[in-house]
Amino acid sequence: MPGRLSEELRERAKTFAATTIRLFVRLPRQREEVHVLGRQLLRSGTSVAAQVREASRARSNENSAPNLKVRFRKPTNRNSGSNY
Repeated sequence: MPGRLSEELRERAKTFAATTIRLFVRLPRQREEVHVLGRQLLRSGTSVAAQVREASRARSNENSAPNLKVRFRKPTNRNSGSNY
């Protein structure tokens, strides 16, 4: 399906997401830390393709630009005693 973004970019995003999923499946699950980090890797690695897909389906260039911007969030401190 033709879209606003190049076919190469869309294909690269899909390939990256598929590679991320394969890596997640191969991670060892013995330690909880690895499982938690693996889930985060899965979410962030597949979100790239989802954002590219959403931007390519936007109705106008004004709608597609915000979908490709990286959204920085202020880090949250989940451990009240941490020194981050």
